[in-house]
Amino acid sequence: MRAAVLGRPVAHSLSPLLHRAAYTALGLTDWSYDALDVGAEDLPVLLAGLGPEWRGFSVTMPNKHAAAAVADVVEPLPRLLRAANTLIRTDEGGWRAENTDVAGVGTALQAGGVDQLEHAAVLGAGGTAAAAAVALASLGARQVDLVVREPARAADVVRVLETLGVAVDVQPLEAGGRVAAPVVVSTVPAEGQRAVAELDWRAGQLVLDVLYAGWPTPLARRVEEAGGDSISGLEVLFWQATAQVELMTGQPAPIAAMRAALDA
Repeated sequence: MRAAVLGRPVAHSLSPLLHRAAYTALGLTDWSYDALDVGAEDLPVLLAGLGPEWRGFSVTMPNKHAAAAVADVVEPLPRLLRAANTLIRTDEGGWRAENTDVAGVGTALQAGGVDQLEHAAVLGAGGTAAAAAVALASLGARQVDLVVREPARAADVVRVLETLGVAVDVQPLEAGGRVAAPVVVSTVPAEGQRAVAELDWRAGQLVLDVLYAGWPTPLARRVEEAGGDSISGLEVLFWQATAQVELMTGQPAPIAAMRAALDA
């Protein structure tokens, strides 16, 4: 049986580390997991030509929208988000789109001590921002502030939140600006770190930065200097991967073995 992560670029991905550790712990000696450099335009042709030994894919940028569009079956969550980070082989030989990013963000926040909240914020407006917004809504958020450089780009995340009945306030991302919410998820890429680090952070805030390379990020350092707490994007990566392992293999994810591999 074969599985892989699809992305461009993809060489930096830690997904192979996590999934291979899971296969070893589960005794799945006939399973392999690779990293395939694939762009969105290549996805339909790739999937159409694969044999039955291929059981699933983790999907990263820039392929999440394409994965939801090309799948034969789209579950409600990726349908809402119009993006999938997981493809699972169906019994009929097609592909089913799933999204475990929401579970990854939600579980990372819960592990960081967030059980219930009413007001939260999301920095950024891409596909990960939409998944973060759904995760915050699932934890009880009734208002989500969406902090973005270009308000016009926020339309899709606004659509998702309004569909869920969550009030949304679109705010400009400006140096020195204040994010009022006590819980914040930043989906801003590395090149935008300076802008988010220069926001007016304060003691008591909890910020989940979905980035994990070069941890702590400038944002995480600034939040902690201000007396707040930060959660690494490694937690999101870890928990979304455990959900993917279960979807692909049909077995419970070996949490301890996967955590040990990540820590190492």
